[in-house]
Formats: sequence, structure tokens, C-alpha cells
Amino acid sequence: MTTRIRVLSTLAVMGAMRTLSEAFETQTGHTVDPDFAPTVALLERLRAGEAADVAILTAQAIDDLIAEGRIRAGSRTDIARSFVGLAVKAGAPKPDIATVPALKAALLAARSVAYSRIGASGIYFASLLDRLGIAAEVNARATIAAAGFTAERLVSGEADLAVQQISELMVVPGIDVAGPLPAEVQTVAIFSAGLLTAAAQPPAAADFIRFLASAPAAPVLRRTGLEPA
Repeated sequence: MTTRIRVLSTLAVMGAMRTLSEAFETQTGHTVDPDFAPTVALLERLRAGEAADVAILTAQAIDDLIAEGRIRAGSRTDIARSFVGLAVKAGAPKPDIATVPALKAALLAARSVAYSRIGASGIYFASLLDRLGIAAEVNARATIAAAGFTAERLVSGEADLAVQQISELMVVPGIDVAGPLPAEVQTVAIFSAGLLTAAAQPPAAADFIRFLASAPAAPVLRRTGLEPA
């Protein structure tokens, strides 16, 4: 009998999850039903009682839900590491962002910079603008997305630069990744999976989590802008 595994997943691993879910389904005969949204939004939904078998969120969010009793203790499995980067519309010149001064110059020169209001990368980038001392100038012309993929604003012509997890930028067709933030101002996010305490399909869900952290999953993670955890 086919088992349906409901997964609530952060957007940052969406590109990899599509391929890995199909591979797991072929291997096991189970069905993976993923629902993608920013971590902050998924936390709200889970805390409101939404049913799922697996959650894939930031490591901190998984730990918080374990402490709240919503995810089973001991089930946290680190899946991937993710880095924040910048993108431009396909074919547009890629700015030099290899150093902090070059990054500042690129951000100040852009007609508009798109970033997320609630995503982990957007929250970090907002604080980075403050640290760099250019928040007022950049935000005066910024395109701030309530949710979703910031690189879509490049394709629509609303912005010249988009900031997000590199794996999220790569999901959007018609863009080119300019590169990661310089190492001095980079932030590394760990994305982890956890088994919901109220999971309807615990054995199949646990198998899926193990598959995501397995050696065969690593090449898929790398192709989609992530690194195995």
C-alpha cells in the first residue's frame, strides 16, 4: 500500500527536494507531498497545529520545535548547508562582490535590490545593510518581497540585484548567480529535518529523512546550490 508522507519544507531546499522526492518515490513506492514556504511562515503553521510528518527548517527552528514537543527528540537530522548570494538577470553584467568594499559599491550602484521580508536570508541582509552603514540608501530603492523568490524581481525588471540563499536564487529561470557574499560577511544556514510528534506515517517519514541525509543525495544538493551538512 502506498504511504503518503506530508512534508513542510523551507524554500531554500526546494530545488533539491523536487529531485530527491522523485528518487525516493521511485525507490520505495511511497508518495512525498511537499509544501514549501519560508521557515518563519512554516513555524507559525506548525505552532497553529497544521498536520505533517516531516518538517525541514533551519536547525534552530527544528530545535525550538523539539523543545516545544512538536518534533520528536532525537529526530533532528542535518541535511544541507546554505550560503547567501546575489543574482542578476540572465545576461546582465555580474558585479564584483568578492570583497566587502566591492559589495557595498555594487549595492549602492544598483537601481534596486530585491530581498525578502521574512526569509532567513532577508532578515540577515537587512541587518548586514545596517552593519555596512548603507541601509538608508539601499532601502530607499529596495524591492522587498513579502515572501517567495527574490530573483523573480529580476525577471520582471523590478530590481537589478536579488539577495537570497543561493539555492533559492537558482530555482528561478532567467537569472545568473553573481556569487556568494564575501566570507567576512557571509552567514551559513544549516537546514535540518525532523519527525513531527504527531506524524501519521512515522516509519516512512523516518526513512525519507534518512534518505535526504544519505550519500546519494549529496550530488543533488550540490547541483542545486547547497552543500551536504
